Amino acid sequence: MASQLRLRSALALVTGAGSGIGRVISVRLAEEGAAVAACDLDGSAAQDTVRLLGVPGSEDGTPRGKHVAFQADVSHAPAVRHLLEQVQACFSRPPSVVVSCAGITRDEFLLHMSEEDWDRVIAINLKGTFLVTQAAAQALVSSGCRGSIINISSIIGKVGNIGQINYASSKAGVIGLTQTAARELGRHGIRCNSVLPGFIATPMTQKMPEKVKDKMWQMWSHS
Repeated sequence: MASQLRLRSALALVTGAGSGIGRVISVRLAEEGAAVAACDLDGSAAQDTVRLLGVPGSEDGTPRGKHVAFQADVSHAPAVRHLLEQVQACFSRPPSVVVSCAGITRDEFLLHMSEEDWDRVIAINLKGTFLVTQAAAQALVSSGCRGSIINISSIIGKVGNIGQINYASSKAGVIGLTQTAARELGRHGIRCNSVLPGFIATPMTQKMPEKVKDKMWQMWSHS
């Protein structure tokens, strides 16, 4: 029971909360007592996550209970600023826990990777994490609140992966971004950490081409 109450006074913002790791993180945060602002590019998916948390949210973002769903494209700065404004308007405070989990893949080998697929993955995975980290930190510093920012990277960002040069680059960038943010924001009482999951079965990884998965397993089995 004590574990379930560790976050009873916390407000947590989770991006990419509509499925996969982001959804599971939202559920765990709620189980430990936090109020959850679940954000996803797919607003209906965010609503589905909120329904899993036990208290229904409203369609217009007005809280009917403890948890609320939001829709935003984290790759656009105005959308991220508006998201933080919405969260603060709903809960009358900035989120003290922020989890950037929004991410996509557009897998292809280096020799065939399109500029469009490179740009989109970098925009969501790296730029989006930067924008959310920046906006959340600005809100916390201006209100004089302490907080914790957790950015979801990937083991691929550390070791690379065949067919995922854009994804690997974006997740390596998240590691460097988070390390730098931690050095800058520590004096404000804001902790920044990145988490590097391994391969986890999620809707995102299910979209990976079989040729990429085959090459990946071959590489990992040899190592």
